[in-house]
Amino acid sequence: MDTIVVGYDASEAAERALARAADLAAGLSARLVVVSVSPSPLVPVMTPLPEPVDPMLVRGGVAGPVATGGTVPLPEPEPDRPPEPEELAQSVLEQARRVLTRRRVEAEYVAEVGAPAEWLLEIADEHDADLIVVGTREHGFVERLLARPVDEAVARKAARDVLLVH
Repeated sequence: MDTIVVGYDASEAAERALARAADLAAGLSARLVVVSVSPSPLVPVMTPLPEPVDPMLVRGGVAGPVATGGTVPLPEPEPDRPPEPEELAQSVLEQARRVLTRRRVEAEYVAEVGAPAEWLLEIADEHDADLIVVGTREHGFVERLLARPVDEAVARKAARDVLLVH
């Protein structure tokens, strides 16, 4: 076994998966590829602009021409903007890097934005990984209705061995 890919999102399940993957990599002298995927931001909803006002009408009466092409005030910048998805993925990887510094494991860190299961499978293919390691936990009814959990999607779609760590 040469390469192990592990999905990491800083959850308790991911912490267990990272520890197990690191143990395996150390014991097998394998390279570890730690992958963090932040979900894509939602596409912003576009709100329609207000209807233009006829420049010749003012309160039901007729007036002289009104200058058109006025300026619209720019929105104030948000002082505490949420981090970008790329920044989130990188900060999660920093947590993984801190955990792995105490271990003698050769590791590569990959941050992506998008669907976590799809990226884990793609990165495993790119690195010709021998094993994909993901953490698992009990998924609630509503969570199962909304989307297939990452661990289940990886296990179902992978063309290579998958270790689900409980």
